[in-house]
Amino acid sequence: MKRLGRDAAELTALADHLTEHGLVLEMLAGPLPGIYDRTGSGKLLFGFFAAMAETERENIRESTLEGLDTAARKGKHGGRPPVITDDMLHTVLRRRAGGESVEQIQPDLIIPTGKRKGQNPSVASVYRALAEHAKREAYPEAIEQARADFNTLQNADVPRPRADAVAPSTRP
Repeated sequence: MKRLGRDAAELTALADHLTEHGLVLEMLAGPLPGIYDRTGSGKLLFGFFAAMAETERENIRESTLEGLDTAARKGKHGGRPPVITDDMLHTVLRRRAGGESVEQIQPDLIIPTGKRKGQNPSVASVYRALAEHAKREAYPEAIEQARADFNTLQNADVPRPRADAVAPSTRP
């Protein structure tokens, strides 16, 4: 359950919501293996375990989103480092202009970081980088506009709650 404050009413409401959507509970292992139908004698067990499973999924999702948000605020983003760096792309473009094929250029390229550091990128990676470069070159004004919009958003003041605002009362 991982969270304090879960009460019977909340668990029951969540189980009813899952039941309305036609879910069936199947226990694969443990002391109570089998399929529990929401309409049969396993209704109470179904409700309890379905609510616990849904709550666990919500907790995992919430903590994942919190972690991603925290990392983004720190300027860290997931994903692998690029296999083809800007320097490598420049080399490929220069040598292709000189008449060499990608297959001739590829063995001379070395991946600088990541799991495959020190190895050669695949021919497909080189072609993919060339295609992305061609796409960027085809619409340079769109890229500049996107960068300008991003900088505007980064420099804009984030709306803050007003100090004189009164929180609405929840009791009549």
